Amino acid sequence: MSSQLFDAIELLAEEKGIEKEVLMEALEAALISAYKKNFQSATNVRVELNEESGTMKVFSRKNIVEEVEDNQQEISLEEAKLTDPNYEVDDIIEVEVTPKDFGRIAAQAAKQVVTQRVREAERGVIFSEYVDREDDVMTGIIQRKDPRFVYVNLGKIEAKLAEAEQMPTEEYNIHDRIKVYVTKVENTSKGPQIYISRSHPGLLKRLFEMEVPEIYDGIVEIKSVAREAGDRSKISVFADNPEIDAVGSCVGQRGQRVQAIVDELKGEKIDIVEWAEDPVVYVSNALSPSKVLEVIVNEEEKATTVIVPDYQLSLAIGKRGQNARLAAKLTGWKIDIKSETEAREEGLLTNETELLAEEDSYSTNDDDLFE
Repeated sequence: MSSQLFDAIELLAEEKGIEKEVLMEALEAALISAYKKNFQSATNVRVELNEESGTMKVFSRKNIVEEVEDNQQEISLEEAKLTDPNYEVDDIIEVEVTPKDFGRIAAQAAKQVVTQRVREAERGVIFSEYVDREDDVMTGIIQRKDPRFVYVNLGKIEAKLAEAEQMPTEEYNIHDRIKVYVTKVENTSKGPQIYISRSHPGLLKRLFEMEVPEIYDGIVEIKSVAREAGDRSKISVFADNPEIDAVGSCVGQRGQRVQAIVDELKGEKIDIVEWAEDPVVYVSNALSPSKVLEVIVNEEEKATTVIVPDYQLSLAIGKRGQNARLAAKLTGWKIDIKSETEAREEGLLTNETELLAEEDSYSTNDDDLFE
């Protein structure tokens, strides 16, 4: 029986990818527990496992004392010297107390404990495998769903996609294959738990890293991401090398790169703008696709007043204020948008801005002639 038990331990270790020493320690603990339970022993015992001979032995450990007060825990010096005359008081003596039918009893008792340790070790292996995937993108298959979560199979574990992390415009069907952003990996009493998202800005950032080699290689840097999942997003990019077109790299030839990401996000609109250290330039870029006449900066309040042509006002603000809201989130600056007429009434327009506004008006009228 002992030999078969050792073989089973070795097979379990190989199959589950768990160190054999962990399982052997679990077996030792199980055998000690089984001995004390089945033989009503309160004695301190030690189990010796010998894989080569396939044997298991139980040794009772007792303290050597002058006068015995507890027969379960102590042995007299006189009696100990019968075994070995070199023993002294306070030494520990070990006596083999292996029962004849211990192998059968131990195997039954050990099964549950070893199974539990295997489960714990498996959880540890899974946790260590996935903990490094936090803030990363993984591909999974939807297994099931309930009112609170969509459960996605990521291979060795099932991850939870909470309702708040789902894209409002997206439908989740069982067996669908989706890319998800891993927001958190934690080890709980119920085992490893992985929380994922489809609405997190990190998903957009990682998708660009996967799709654009220049970002992956560090040639182009993503500076900021602002996202309203399923509807519209803005991303600012920058390249140290002036010869590199950061925005063009992200868009790709004929828009193929950005289109692949739009398709993955089920049609979410994505504005790619160039980052700039100058807030005037950066805010102007962030309000794309609208044209900007002037940006007035208030450094103390980190706020800007942006003047746009009258016909561009609704485009600059966007539907339900979305364009302005995303631009503010992207840049980190407060943005107050005013039309050219409103700015003129408030005396905010400079002569240079008025000239720009006139030129813009002429170009618009010229375009109208050719329509």
